[in-house]
Amino acid sequence: MSSPRTSATASRTGRPAASQPVRAAAASEAAQEARAGGDGKSRRAPRRDAFFDNAKYLAIVLVAVGHAWEPLRDDSRAVSALYMLVYAFHMPAFIVIAGHHSRGFDGSEGRVKRLLTGVALPYVVFETAYTLFTRWTDGVPDRPVTLLEPLYLTWFLAALFVWRLTTPLWKLVRWPVPLALVVAMAASLSPSLGEDLDVQRTLQFLPYFVLGLFLRPEHFRAVRRRRVRVLAVPVFAVALAVAYWAVPRVTSAWLHHGDSAQELSAPAWYGPVVTLVLFASSLLLVACFLAWVPGRRTWFTALGAATLYGYLLHGFVAQVSKYWGWYEPGWLHRPLGAVVVTLVAAVVVTALCTAPVRRVFRWVVEPKPDWAFRRPVTERT
Repeated sequence: MSSPRTSATASRTGRPAASQPVRAAAASEAAQEARAGGDGKSRRAPRRDAFFDNAKYLAIVLVAVGHAWEPLRDDSRAVSALYMLVYAFHMPAFIVIAGHHSRGFDGSEGRVKRLLTGVALPYVVFETAYTLFTRWTDGVPDRPVTLLEPLYLTWFLAALFVWRLTTPLWKLVRWPVPLALVVAMAASLSPSLGEDLDVQRTLQFLPYFVLGLFLRPEHFRAVRRRRVRVLAVPVFAVALAVAYWAVPRVTSAWLHHGDSAQELSAPAWYGPVVTLVLFASSLLLVACFLAWVPGRRTWFTALGAATLYGYLLHGFVAQVSKYWGWYEPGWLHRPLGAVVVTLVAAVVVTALCTAPVRRVFRWVVEPKPDWAFRRPVTERT
């Protein structure tokens, strides 16, 4: 949110200076923003957009369902095809929306504070928690606790921290999306990048975040037209057929964006080509997915504001399900079992986004360690 123009600016532009009541209102608003932490957020928060909350909820359900399908893939080509289809667009959709909501990041004190408390601190907490938890579920008692190598789901928090910090850079350059694509293509050629902060995945998913930074509300309205909703049906049908064909021929690891071409036993030149192909096809599927997202308030709209809870907490359920042998019954590996697993995963992640769960885990997912920060400059002066 930008501050109102001052009278000095008005005089330079030839416009009349603001009246005394307007200046007083502007000063009052600025004081409220300063008391709110200096992040440009006044006491009267704007109404949330139901469309984006709906999209985030549906995307997090697909994330949980995709993880629940993993143990069933070896027994069903159909499940594997659905898995590949979902992985082709669910995280790109999530990242595009994250980029769109990061447009206001400008490196100010309030924004950086929110980045530290809302992304960096939960990363530290859940990286430690997942390490200790998987020592038990994976039977690796000596697995070290390290903040440099994201474990399981925490890669997204590490990546979001890096992406958001670089937001001012992408706003500065002339061709941000093509430049981000070049970075992603170069990453796919570099097996020596290492595991620090899962940099390979961070760089390969970067173009989706940068694209989200520059999408405007009219772009999202355009994909929600009736014509697009109708066209989305054959597009998804063709994509599912392609995924079914690709199951025995192509590794789904390409869709995870966590390895270079050489690490996937492919020629180096495959990396840039596959990066471009996946970017184009994933964006097409993201547009089709968003076309089906309702724009009105629904029973799950409020849950979309708490998708980080569902994302971070459902990983513990997924880990313990394998440890306790929930997938051992043979009927689960038949069509009816796949349907049951899908429904259970959707119900579990939905429950993890509800208000009671948020109240219990807010202290770790949305911590507010105000004692650790100095007062904003506006208050100190």
